[in-house]
Amino acid sequence: MTFQQLLLILRARYKIVLLIFVLTVITTVSISLLQSKQYTANAALVVDVKSPDPMSGQVLQGLATTGYMATQIDIINSDRTAKAVVKLLRLEDNPTIRQQWLEATKGKGQLADWLATSLQRSLDVKPSRDSNVINITYTGADPDFSAATANAFAQAYMDVNLDLRLAPARQYAQFFDEQTKAAREKLETAQRAMSDYQQKNGITSSEQQVDFETTKLNETSSQLTGVQGQTTDSQSKRQSSKADTLAEVMQSPLINGLKTDIARLEATLMQNNTNLGKNHPQTLRSEAELATLKAQLESETRKITTSIETSYQVGKQREQQLQSALANQKARVLVLNKQRDELNVLRRDIESAQRAFEAVSQRASQTNMESQANQTNISLLNPAVVPTKPSSPRVVFNTLVSIFLGILLGVGLALVLELTNRRVRSAEDLPEALGLPVLGTIASAAGMLKHAKGARA
Repeated sequence: MTFQQLLLILRARYKIVLLIFVLTVITTVSISLLQSKQYTANAALVVDVKSPDPMSGQVLQGLATTGYMATQIDIINSDRTAKAVVKLLRLEDNPTIRQQWLEATKGKGQLADWLATSLQRSLDVKPSRDSNVINITYTGADPDFSAATANAFAQAYMDVNLDLRLAPARQYAQFFDEQTKAAREKLETAQRAMSDYQQKNGITSSEQQVDFETTKLNETSSQLTGVQGQTTDSQSKRQSSKADTLAEVMQSPLINGLKTDIARLEATLMQNNTNLGKNHPQTLRSEAELATLKAQLESETRKITTSIETSYQVGKQREQQLQSALANQKARVLVLNKQRDELNVLRRDIESAQRAFEAVSQRASQTNMESQANQTNISLLNPAVVPTKPSSPRVVFNTLVSIFLGILLGVGLALVLELTNRRVRSAEDLPEALGLPVLGTIASAAGMLKHAKGARA
């Protein structure tokens, strides 16, 4: 179909086109004028995704993901946020709204759920393109209510978002409080076990006591070694066959003096035997003195050997005593070492319990602070203000749309009627309808009359 054919069709059916056009425009304008006025209020929020967490000081990687903003939109559109708005606006206390709910639902369900659903129908949440701003738009018949509801949704969203962030922290805080109590009890139990063990065994300072007893053991061992050496020396001396070869005998000044006197008397006696004879009184007196000196020498030698025997017996007793004392001291040191090892185990238990308690206590303090935080990464950029002009109906816009739509519907209806009842409007229609070529055309009578009147004139 050519443009000329379209014009011929529209000229032939202009009344239909005009009727549809007028009806469309009148209907649209009438509906627009009869519609109740709606007012739209808008509140803008900023979601900070770059600032670090005020408690931990770390930047959460999840905030930078593309799905984070979509999640925030879903939170605003959620039933939980809508119910929070109902509480903020105290809509449940309004008797008029309660009556409307009773008429609409006949008392079935919950009023808060019905109000939340009603509020969500007029809510529109959109994020700004390439930014972290979220626009909350609410449309209602009352401008004041629209602005209050938009602001209520913004506040409820911030409250719900904060609660969603704090809920895990509160759970963690409760969990870590319980763990802290358990860790404290474990630490107290370990400390009590060590204290009881020390009291039971009379331990004041295990390290000093072990060092003292070890030193005492070393001293006893040294004394035993010395006594054993002396005993061995005394035993070898007492087993000697010749007493005059003993060092004590040979080194004794008294014995050496007696030996000197005996040698001198023996020389004198030999001289007297030669000069005076054996029966001379001086010779006899010398023999008596010599016998006395020899008896004294033998007595002194016997005293030394007796003292060596006594030293040996005393040494053997002392050695036995020291061996017994050494054995007892060894047992004491072994017991102390065992006690020290057990104390070290108890002390390590205390240190382990202390470290666990400190770690859990620190984590509990952090989660407790996080659970009490009232800061969020969402800020109100622009609060909703009471709109002064209605957002709908837009009469001028609707009229312009109805003009375009009326023309489109009129032309479309004219074409539909033409196709259902095809007419020959021009010479071009014949070849399409009959499939035969046009040999010639005859002008219409009206055109010929107009041409004749023009010739006469």
